[in-house]
Order: sequence, then C-alpha cells, then structure tokens
Amino acid sequence: MDQIEKPKAYSEKGLLEKIKLYLSKKTLPSPTDRKKFDHDFAISTSFHGVHNIVWNRSRTRKVFWLLVVLGSVGLVVWQIYSRLVNYFTWPTTTSVEVQYVEKIAFPAVTFCNLNRFQTEAAAKFGIIFFLWNIVSKVLHLQGIQTNSTGSKEAIDFLASHQNFSIAEFVKKNGFYLNSSTLLECNFFGKPCGPKDFAHIFTEYGNCFTFNHDENIQANEKVSVSGRGLSLLFNVHQKDFTDDPTLGFVDSGIIFVIHSPMTVPQFDGLGLSSPVGTHARVTIRQVKTVHQEHPWGECNPHLELQNFRTYSISGCLKECRAWHIEKQCGCLPFLLPGNGVECDLQKFYNCVSPILDHIEVKGLCTMGTHNSSCPVPCEETDYPATVSYSTFPSQKALKHLSKKLNQSQEYVRENLVNIEINYSDLNYKITQQQKAVSVSELLADVGGQLGLFCGASVITIIEIFEYIFTNFYWICILFLLKIPEMTQGGSSPQKHLENKNGIEEC
Repeated sequence: MDQIEKPKAYSEKGLLEKIKLYLSKKTLPSPTDRKKFDHDFAISTSFHGVHNIVWNRSRTRKVFWLLVVLGSVGLVVWQIYSRLVNYFTWPTTTSVEVQYVEKIAFPAVTFCNLNRFQTEAAAKFGIIFFLWNIVSKVLHLQGIQTNSTGSKEAIDFLASHQNFSIAEFVKKNGFYLNSSTLLECNFFGKPCGPKDFAHIFTEYGNCFTFNHDENIQANEKVSVSGRGLSLLFNVHQKDFTDDPTLGFVDSGIIFVIHSPMTVPQFDGLGLSSPVGTHARVTIRQVKTVHQEHPWGECNPHLELQNFRTYSISGCLKECRAWHIEKQCGCLPFLLPGNGVECDLQKFYNCVSPILDHIEVKGLCTMGTHNSSCPVPCEETDYPATVSYSTFPSQKALKHLSKKLNQSQEYVRENLVNIEINYSDLNYKITQQQKAVSVSELLADVGGQLGLFCGASVITIIEIFEYIFTNFYWICILFLLKIPEMTQGGSSPQKHLENKNGIEEC
C-alpha cells in the first residue's frame, strides 16, 4: 500500500514543483504597470459607472459614484439570488385546455355481477367465499375478516383438496356472459355480443371488458355525441349468490370506465347499477400531463413488463408479483407474469403473510417520484355523471315479460339497463408545466444585470480576466517572497544578491 501511495505523492509533488518553477521564471510587473493596468480596466470596462469613479477629480463625486456602483452591485446580487432560489424550488403552473374534435376514442368498460358465484356451486363449496377473499387480496390490500371457524375450515379444505384450482373453479362457476345474461348490446347503432367482451379476473370474480385493447373497437373512434354503448343485462339473482357477511348485500351490475390500455380498478372507481333501473352514464375524456421530477412526481423512464402503458394499478400489481415470486417461489394467477401458479396452500401459508408484510413495510408505495409506483407522466381518465330511472315502464314491463316468458316480478328483480355515451365531442387536457425554464432564468438574470449594472456576458468575462490576472501576479509575488522569508537568517551578502536579482526581474 505504501509503495502505491509513494509514487502518487511524488507525482503530485513533482507537478507542484513544475508549477512553482514555471511561475518563478515569470517577471513581476512594476507597481506603476500594475496601477496602469487597473486604470485601463476601470476606464475601458463595459461595467457602467466604474469609469466615473476614476475620471472624476472631485472626491465627493468619486464617493457618490462609488456608492452608486456598490448599491447597484448589491441590488443585482440580491435580485439574482432571489431568482435562483425561486428556480430551484421547481415551480410549476397548470394549464387547462379544451380540444374540440370530430371523432374521439371510446373507452373500455368492465362489467361484473355483484353476486359473484353460481348458487349451486357455492352451496357445495361454502368455503369459496373465504378462499376467494384471501386470493383477491393480491389486487388491493384489504383487511380480511378472519375467524377461527373460517380458518379451521380453510385448513381442512386445503388438506383434502390439494389439487383444487380456484382459478378454474371461479371461471367455471362464476358469473358468465352469454345470450341469457346479455340480452341486448348496441354500440353506436351496431349490434354487439359476448364475443366483443374479454374475460378478466377482478376482486368480483369473473368480469368482462368491452372495447378491450385486443378488440377491434379499441382502434375505432366515434363521431356522434349522445349515443354510445347500450346494454341490457339479466343478473339471474336466483342463480348467483354471495356471502352477505363479507359485505355483498346488493344485487345488480358494477362497472368501471377506463382506458383500453390500462387494467380496470374498481376500488373507489366502480359504478353500481341495481336491478330494476336504467343507468344513463355521460362521460368526458380528461387527459392529465405531469412533469417529471423535480418539477413534478412522474418518472418518464419507468416501463412495465406486462402492460403496454404505465399505470399505478399495473405497477402495483407487478411490484406485488415480484415480492411474492421472490419469497414464495410462485405467482398468483390474479397478478401478471409467467411464473409458476401458486396453489391454495401457498396462498394461505405464504402469499397472504407476504402481502401483510408488504403493507406494513411499505414495499409497494405509490404517488411520489421516489415511491415504487409514481404517478404516470400522462394518463387518461373518464369522469362520469350517472342518472337513474326506474326500469322498465309499465308497458315495457309487459313487453319484456312476454318476450322473456317470465313474470313481471322476475323482470323487475333481474334486469339492468346501462347506457354509456359522451356528453360532447371534446376532451380536456390538464397539463403541468414548468413555471420557469432555463432560458427564462438566463433572460431574467441578464435583464437584472443590464438594468442595474449595464453588464452582459462579455462584462463578466472582463471581470474574470481582471481577477485572474491579479491572482496570477500575486502567485508570482508569493513565490518570489518565499525564499526571502525562509532565508531570513542567511548572510547579508546572499540577501542582497537575491534582492538585486528581484529588481533586475
């Protein structure tokens, strides 16, 4: 180690010696030359006011102009400092703009039945409600209402059904979409059907998305406001059920409107339409643009592995999937990825505790730039206004009762009519912008320099040149004075020789 450090020390010492030797060979200007240099700088500099101090013979005027120059310098320093402080607080402004268009893209809509499971299947596997709550915990970290009885039943069920696939069970025995549950479908005057919906798992079990990213409607744009997607559902109340002790006490359809390229998020965004009602939903398209850090909270470099478009909900899913796969060696089917699917035993013994650990430790956070999932730099939302009316009317009730060959009471208790359309052919852009750009900062600083001192970039260079020249002379003087100071005890003859040598330089 010492052998390595010594060459470095010698090289640094050698460099300093070379600099000292170079400077010691330079001649030091006489005091008269230095005064002339200062005088020439004062009368030729573009820094306003300095030449007035030099040219004026009156001492009073000299003092006056000196105070003016010093005051101007103080003001310009204060102004530049305040603008730099303001810039480094990263201020932003928000602009709102409404764009009117002839055609606008229609969003995706995901529909679910509020009663998740078929009654006959749930009667055979009553534990399914408890197990599904554990499984769906991966979608959002909700509290599970566990009790000793439920836990014991779950343990016994897992012991006797080791190969039980809850994904297959729910897909087979959950809500389904066919001609008996989707009675009518109309999209801008064109008929649609179950084939136009994509299956997706959510906390509500089987759900179906219209205008999914892979469907052809995702690339189509609509040109008429006031019309849109019209649907008539039959929820088959007697055929589907749920556990009221877990909070599922309603009957009807729950749906969420979202971008075709993002996953649906029901938590806080789901809209419910009960049976026996006609829900009229008018939507608007709102695009939001966030600035990257430090002006905003977004990170433009973030990309998701399993989703085309970055979103907070998609990011949280991938974050939880990564932690679960790392700790449990498997991947829940509700989360994206290509890992080995977790069985129920893993869900109960590993996945659920890991999710609690993620929540307690804050491993998957959202919102700020330094969180696991910051806000997207650009997102599209669809704020909705919903109005309800009783469905069907007396005449329509008789017509539907005859058409479905069912009683009027059955029609009232099972049919849900939903209509979704745009209020206007426009969209609103809410954009976060930098309040002060670099060019604006430079223009502001230049304006302050020009206003108070008449200075520019060239003036700054002149001042730096003047300071550097004086510093250069000081270095030479210092190097020439060191030998005299260190040789204070030498003979008078040597001291005189050194002095003569300096004068000759």
